[in-house]
Amino acid sequence: MARWIESWMPGSGTGSMGRGGEGHPGQRFGLPAEGVSSVAGFGRRLAALVVDWLLGYLIAVLVLGSDEIGGPNLPWAVLGIWFLLTAIPVAVFGASAGMTLLGIRVASIDSAAVIGVPRALLRTALIALIVPPLVRDSDGRGWHDRAVRSIVVRTRA
Repeated sequence: MARWIESWMPGSGTGSMGRGGEGHPGQRFGLPAEGVSSVAGFGRRLAALVVDWLLGYLIAVLVLGSDEIGGPNLPWAVLGIWFLLTAIPVAVFGASAGMTLLGIRVASIDSAAVIGVPRALLRTALIALIVPPLVRDSDGRGWHDRAVRSIVVRTRA
């Protein structure tokens, strides 16, 4: 039986594969169990987010000056810069700097090469809300990935 969230959350249903079934994460999308193009683990995804956030923090401090450290404007500047550093590269290339460093990328579950600008903006906005990435399905897809019909895969073993 499908979970109640699937009735209003776009994306694929959980089906019979996943934690309780015989399948592996991403199997319903035709992804391998391990190696390149397999579903990226939570640790890699979190590490990529941290790299992107630190890069945004560094750029914000360089732009605003070190006097702003601890000030009220710095967190908003970091958020805005992180948003741009994440959404634009994901829309165009499928990966941010942190994702590229960690060997992962955002893949569309349909036939598109990249998810494009509107979906990347929505995905990044939902990540900024913190909760959507933490609520994940059996394929490791958070609400942000389900909403834009994407999945994060490995680009190297």
